Amino acid sequence: MAKDYKDKKELFPVVFMGLFFILIHGLALLITKPFKAAGVEPAFEDVSNPINILYIFVILIVFTIVILLIAKFWKKKVIQIIILGAIGYTSAYVVYPIFSLIKPLNLGIWVYIPGGYIPITIPVILSIAFAIFLVYVLYKYPEWYIIDLSGILIGTGAIAIFGMSLSILLVIIFLIALAIYDAISVYKTKHMIDLADTVMDLKLPVLLVVPKIKNYSLIKETKSLKEKLKEDEERDAFFMGLGDIVMPGILVTAVYNTVPDSILLSIGIIIGTLVGFSILMIFVMRGKPQAGLPLLCGGAILGYVITSLLLYQELVGLNSTF
Repeated sequence: MAKDYKDKKELFPVVFMGLFFILIHGLALLITKPFKAAGVEPAFEDVSNPINILYIFVILIVFTIVILLIAKFWKKKVIQIIILGAIGYTSAYVVYPIFSLIKPLNLGIWVYIPGGYIPITIPVILSIAFAIFLVYVLYKYPEWYIIDLSGILIGTGAIAIFGMSLSILLVIIFLIALAIYDAISVYKTKHMIDLADTVMDLKLPVLLVVPKIKNYSLIKETKSLKEKLKEDEERDAFFMGLGDIVMPGILVTAVYNTVPDSILLSIGIIIGTLVGFSILMIFVMRGKPQAGLPLLCGGAILGYVITSLLLYQELVGLNSTF
């Protein structure tokens, strides 16, 4: 009986985390058209330019280094301010296309954002108000379910935006490079574990959390990931980096944006990602942190290759742009 209880206790968060992939990737597909209808532009003008990947990697590495340096030599509160500011900006950007379904009323006020000036309309005001509210709640009450809801919102928007901004070929190259980087950062340099510790300590929504026990509280979590690993202590919740869900999801929306009537192909990529996730969980259940992207991105890419060959008898969309 005790073994059955333990098995259920371990299995539930794994299944629930798998549902996060379906939910976030599915929502990203749903909001792609509203994003375009609202005039949301890709992050890069030329979605097929390989320099785009270099830009993203430089930003990723510099951001990681800055966060780790601040955590080591300065106040972690600064990290919280930086990331909460980024979350506020991103959340306003994500919900704007939804609020834009409301008839825009131009108030005669203009504000500058990167890319130009936009008029202050009711959707803009609602988006800013929502972003302020989200940041306030995250700062005052960063419980696990608030973190998860915020992660779903941010992850969905990030997938939709990056899926519009890179060609399928660039996404595949990007995912392979990320998988290599993730493996090195977890198994060799181990700085990704340090980064996860910092994020967990500050209770920021760049992780998704599924409790293993009733009445679990992330706010009351005091021990770091490294401390629990060192003491071989069982964790009361299952954690996964939001990027582990976002990165393979970019291929899902890139295909959907590029190839006409490609919903089945996108679903095939989601299934491939879930297969990679299932294999990953076999290793995670042993209690050690694992690099997620090698298996997750690998599953997404294989899902694309197999489904594309089955449906089109070729790797469709590789030479296409938006």
